[in-house]
Amino acid sequence: MSALTPQGDMPTPTTDKITQAAMETIYLCKFRVSMDGEWLCLRELDDISLTPDHEPNPEDSWEDLTELVEKMRHDPQDPNYLMANERMNLMNMAKLSIKGLIESALNLGRTLDSDYAPLQQFFVVMEHCLKHGLKAKKTFLGQNKSFWGPLELVEKLVPEAAEITASVKDLPGLRTPVGRGRAWLRLALMQKKLSEYMKALINRKDLLSEFYEPNALMMEEEGAIISGLLVGLNVIDANFCMKGEDLDSQVGVIDFSMYLKEGPIAKSSEEDVEKELEVQIGMKQEMEMAMKMLDRDVCEKQEALVALRQQLDDLRALKHELSFKLQSSDLALKQKNELNSRLEEKTNQMAATIKQLEHRLRGAVRDRLDAEEANRLFKQDFGDKIESLQMEVDRLRKQCLHYEKEQKKEAKRRPSGNQIVKEVPENKYSPLRIPHLLQKNMSAQNKGVPENVKQAVNEMNSTAHNSTTSPSISPEREGQDGERRILQMCQLCREESSILLTKNECKNCGGIFCSTCSSNEIPLPSSIHPERVCNLCYQRLIQQYCSSPS
Repeated sequence: MSALTPQGDMPTPTTDKITQAAMETIYLCKFRVSMDGEWLCLRELDDISLTPDHEPNPEDSWEDLTELVEKMRHDPQDPNYLMANERMNLMNMAKLSIKGLIESALNLGRTLDSDYAPLQQFFVVMEHCLKHGLKAKKTFLGQNKSFWGPLELVEKLVPEAAEITASVKDLPGLRTPVGRGRAWLRLALMQKKLSEYMKALINRKDLLSEFYEPNALMMEEEGAIISGLLVGLNVIDANFCMKGEDLDSQVGVIDFSMYLKEGPIAKSSEEDVEKELEVQIGMKQEMEMAMKMLDRDVCEKQEALVALRQQLDDLRALKHELSFKLQSSDLALKQKNELNSRLEEKTNQMAATIKQLEHRLRGAVRDRLDAEEANRLFKQDFGDKIESLQMEVDRLRKQCLHYEKEQKKEAKRRPSGNQIVKEVPENKYSPLRIPHLLQKNMSAQNKGVPENVKQAVNEMNSTAHNSTTSPSISPEREGQDGERRILQMCQLCREESSILLTKNECKNCGGIFCSTCSSNEIPLPSSIHPERVCNLCYQRLIQQYCSSPS
């Protein structure tokens, strides 16, 4: 305990009293607590004022010079100064206690229990930290200071702490708030949530102001530092059996013997400090070399970053160009798709048209084949009859020519005066009667012949009639025909009064009819314009046109 006695000449009665008082009771508010490596150094504040004419020399440590300056700047009797000194001392004690507990627990390599000495000292230091600056509550038995009240607030701030608070309240044998607070600290450490609970409590200074003084440790920065140091305790596994353990009557005294060292030991550690300094200097040189290499690497990375940025700009320009091309391609593709759609629609229309034309072509081919087959059957069935009719027409034509010659001879014998023209009896085989005879003959021979055959025969008769009345007839014959046409009787009404009336020739059958019996006009197959026909031919042509297909 040489660090507790001031170094100087022979001890005086004053120094003996101070030393004796320090031996009996040590108060944190009267000492400066500092850390020297892994050891704790305590120096009494009154040593500076009781030592006369203390001159600093080169052998004094840097901490002594710091204490001298702080003594000159602050008054040791100031309560705020004393509270600040106590906060710093408790923070250093907590730091050293937590560090020693972690190292010893990791070296031990097992779960810690309540008999482990460093763990007991940690709880004592935490108890002093929670009691620092605590307001006293007046009761009937006097003033009472208990840190159980602030710990109960954690339940409101962190819902997970409600389980710990309920367990503490249910523990048998705990009669005082101090015992409940100690049990709460042990359960929080077992749960590895002590740092989290302390941090949540320190952050609510508005609630702590009800229990602590404004300059208490829990209200200042030292409390936040201690809550940060408690995070390291999460690597420790602890197990406590608090049933039967007397937590109410334990004395919370800090054992400084675990952390104090003698003066010779401090002097002998200067060599270790120098070696450590050399090691630190070497590490510093290595750090400087690493920094140089890091700077060089940073420069290379910056150059690479510039190159990458240039590539990024090029890629952006390329991306913009490609996006423009893509838009153009999309537009062209859209136009082509529209063109393809229109072409497909036209193709479908053309396919439908082709199908219709093919259908019509098949129908036309079928009709043609049917017509050829009908024509073949017609020629096969009526070929002989047509030949016989043709021969009959030739015979009648020759007979007609013979009759005409006889009429010419008879006309020459007649007198040429104003004689009354007698009605010439109509010859049975006159040219005007030949078509009717043919029609009558054909109708008698070919009853039951189909309509198309009858039509063919009628066309043949009309051809024959036209051939008899062709322009090859001489003008004399035309005059005779005109005269005969005027003097003849109407072939339809057969009235004698029609001899002197104007006659018309039917363009279909070639007969001579009066105006009443030939008043209709109708287009014929051989002409486009309407032609005058007799009433019988008009009715027959109307029926033929109505019955024939379009």
